[in-house]
Amino acid sequence: MKVIIPMAGRGSRLRPHTLTVPKPLVPVGGKPIVHRLVEDIAKTLPEKIDEVAFIIGDFGKEVENELIAVAQKLGAKGSIFYQQEALGTAHAVLCAEPCLTGPVVIAFADTLFRADFTLDKNADGILWVNQIDDPSAFGVVKLDKDGNITDFIEKPKTFVSDLAMIGIYYFKNGDQLKHELKYLIDNNIVKGGEYQLPDALKNLTEKGVKFKPGKVLEWLDCGNREVTVYTNQRVLEFDKNEKLIADDLVKNNTVIIPPCFIGKNVEIQNSIIGPHVSVGDGTKISNSIISNSIIQKKTIIENEIIKDSMIGSNVVIRGKAKDLSAGDFTVIG
Repeated sequence: MKVIIPMAGRGSRLRPHTLTVPKPLVPVGGKPIVHRLVEDIAKTLPEKIDEVAFIIGDFGKEVENELIAVAQKLGAKGSIFYQQEALGTAHAVLCAEPCLTGPVVIAFADTLFRADFTLDKNADGILWVNQIDDPSAFGVVKLDKDGNITDFIEKPKTFVSDLAMIGIYYFKNGDQLKHELKYLIDNNIVKGGEYQLPDALKNLTEKGVKFKPGKVLEWLDCGNREVTVYTNQRVLEFDKNEKLIADDLVKNNTVIIPPCFIGKNVEIQNSIIGPHVSVGDGTKISNSIISNSIIQKKTIIENEIIKDSMIGSNVVIRGKAKDLSAGDFTVIG
């Protein structure tokens, strides 16, 4: 079994956090999104993963080595492929052409999930979908009476289905998909200037390939700040039975309300942290109240009240300490 992770996108909706760090490497619950995605797939797949292929932009050697190490931790080979131009999802997947053989899972690295990963042996492929209230912003699928996927519609303006594709796919025969991806590019079949994966999937269904919908228990998007903060909250709730606070935490006169992730070499003084806060390695916090937020590495926060926020690495936030004498029934701020 091979796993292909396209992750070369610019992450423009998550700026400024993606100006210096690729979106899949933004941490939630103290761990980069792509690390969690690969680990979640490995936990839920019934078959051993032989290779994980990451399709990236120019992220640098340090990032590449980090991604290869993620695959190796799972006992799999790690491979790096490059998408130099943003030419669409079909083009991105084909960048890992050597891996498109045999059984393949493709998972786009801007989403996390909890799902039933049982592989239906009677299906040629499985597309995991999530039922949503407003499907107009997503690609959706239509089903026939037997539960087979019959059509793929990108961002429908009128209602055709509420089953949104979440960006995770299983193919029993990767060579079939490779053939259709090449057909799109060789014949310059584009929509909105890009080669689209659903066009290849539609061609496969028209040739008799049977795709079934996979059941998603929870879909966690990481596309913008608000949903990424919510994803951090849910991940911490999943992981609350694991060790989330480093042993070397230095804290004084501080309350930590779980669940929270606290990285290594963190110092917290005179503060209330939590619930649902992730604090990266080397961060120092004093005289502050922080809840439902992501704070990355080596950041300094003093005299602040922070809620529902994302704060990057090497940030310095110093509020003004107040010396007050406030009487009964006073409202400040």
